[in-house]
Amino acid sequence: MSLELTINAEIKAAMLGKKEADLRALRAIKAAILLAKTAEGGNGEITEAEESKLLQKLAKQRRDSLDIFRQQNREDLAVKEEEELVVIERFLPKQMDEAELRAALGEIIASVGAASPADMGKVMGVATKQLAGKADGKAISAMVKELLK
Repeated sequence: MSLELTINAEIKAAMLGKKEADLRALRAIKAAILLAKTAEGGNGEITEAEESKLLQKLAKQRRDSLDIFRQQNREDLAVKEEEELVVIERFLPKQMDEAELRAALGEIIASVGAASPADMGKVMGVATKQLAGKADGKAISAMVKELLK
């Protein structure tokens, strides 16, 4: 079942269950899907990879907002962002933990022959493609910096 159909079914269930937080997040996902499908040059269809990228973008927006709201002591707004983030993450592929990420990046560093921080660009290019959807870009970047020291 495509993401759009899954989201539509989840929206109906959230409406029946009167789950406001779920409904907010699901509607945001549906709006993003519709925007992607009708985007300039779009053919009305989006691939599974595009769906994953779209969900990651929504999750990143929520995380960034959550950080800002917490810094400004706006716990009321932070709670809403956190609720939406939990719902969005249900549709994302399982994220790699630190040990898995370290192992995967170790293999990538060995395969591209990186030896110093100057080779970070080569490693990041390969890592972001291979680990797309499985790990956050900030986490990948930080781990690569650490491993290349």
